[in-house]
Amino acid sequence: MAKYIVRYGAMRFLGVFSSRAKDEYGRDDKVIVRTKRGLEVGDVLCEATDEAVKQLSDPTFGSIMRAMSEEDEKQTQHMVGDIAREIETVRRVIAEMNLPMQLVDIEHLFGGERVVVYYLAEARVDFRDLVKALAAELQTRIEMRQIGVRDEAKLLADFGDCGKPVCCNTHLSEMPPVSMRMAKLQKATLDPTKISGRCGRLKCCLRYEYDTYEELQRDLPPIGSEIVTGNGRGRVLNHEILAGQLLVRMEDNRNIMIDASEVLTVLKRGSGNPGGGSRRGKRRDKKAPSEDRGEDTPKQQDDSEE
Repeated sequence: MAKYIVRYGAMRFLGVFSSRAKDEYGRDDKVIVRTKRGLEVGDVLCEATDEAVKQLSDPTFGSIMRAMSEEDEKQTQHMVGDIAREIETVRRVIAEMNLPMQLVDIEHLFGGERVVVYYLAEARVDFRDLVKALAAELQTRIEMRQIGVRDEAKLLADFGDCGKPVCCNTHLSEMPPVSMRMAKLQKATLDPTKISGRCGRLKCCLRYEYDTYEELQRDLPPIGSEIVTGNGRGRVLNHEILAGQLLVRMEDNRNIMIDASEVLTVLKRGSGNPGGGSRRGKRRDKKAPSEDRGEDTPKQQDDSEE
């Protein structure tokens, strides 16, 4: 019995699914899978090797029922029309009940077992009467799912500023917080309109190279420290982390750019070091707790999501 990693659902869940003994599938094959939610349409990504499964965090498990047929495709297209009508129904009922919530999208499972309603709300909403009303209107089980703004982008966004599909709707299965410190360390523009993603928060891609920048910075003398070079003494003003260079103000008030390898001695640390650091080749001191605070928007909004 072969096993495959399959992506399924509006929230692009990843799971390990078993196929019948003689069935084989390739990448991007569309299949009908049975999950704990019911029958759903999925895309085969790869075989579920031990190495591939290790890359998944908290995967779901299920079985592949069959390859998607022409009849299944027709049913899927029919569901698209149903969803458009169901969205209007859900929006109307929410308005009639005057509930403090914003409808984002709905998901209609392939097998018809349930309709999942995704919504935004600033506080907890008592939707028990809403569920009863929607179940009567749509004649199926209703599941309410409160999401955050980053999940909203995952559901609805298409392309980012880079011209590629948004990361949260393609390869990202988790969306850890992104802080302004990450943007500053990489010397990205601090213009909120340029470093914010479709969700209005800092772009997830600011995390991608952050660990590399942080590791390289550990090998540089701290900003503000006094150093001795072959040209004399100076004070470190700034880092060019990827180039391994330092902007140094010499004793004669000249500002020069030198390679970090030209530093002979680090005399002392400066008190105004924003990034931390240490003598080249040694780890820097542990960061102050205030530096570790995540900031998911340029205005330091809280990253917590319901």
